Amino acid sequence: MIIKNPKFEISAVTPKQYPKNYLPEIVLAGKSNVGKSSFINTLINRKGLARTSSEPGKTRQINFYNMDNLFYFVDLPGYGYSKMSKEEQIKVGQFIEKYLSIRENIQLIVLILDIRHSPTEDDKLMYDYIRSTNIPFIIIANKADKIAITKVDDAVEVIKKELKILSGTVVEPFSSTRRIYTENVWEQITNAILK
Repeated sequence: MIIKNPKFEISAVTPKQYPKNYLPEIVLAGKSNVGKSSFINTLINRKGLARTSSEPGKTRQINFYNMDNLFYFVDLPGYGYSKMSKEEQIKVGQFIEKYLSIRENIQLIVLILDIRHSPTEDDKLMYDYIRSTNIPFIIIANKADKIAITKVDDAVEVIKKELKILSGTVVEPFSSTRRIYTENVWEQITNAILK
């Protein structure tokens, strides 16, 4: 898919701030600094639409990016950031949960993990929570350029085993740096939007 005029639309923390036009929503979840913003920028071939930061925990709101009025990429705040106070973590967790539980136009949740590491306890909790929502989801094993290409398949298998993934669940490797595997991911997103 070629996106010609992507734009950042709004940052929201309450339902009244969510966009009202009911476009399909592709939701990105993942721990802080796993590469959600880079994932968006890579797919749409833009450098700075979604702001990236080397400092984890920067995104504290739900960011809606309008893709040519076809759908939204919705970037959730990263979880598992240790320097965020417990109070802030709870608050952020609550508005993420509220969004996922009441928003009717979510077509797909994309859980982004780091292919170099076994899933953390926070990753496992998020995976279990996403499964419990009954919303379709896929898993992206990001930063695939950081390991040898011959080890990518094995690393994906480790993620599947650690999360006890059910057969049929899509786990796609991805690399923002090398821009590889993007076609497979676009296929999943397009299928979700067109359902």
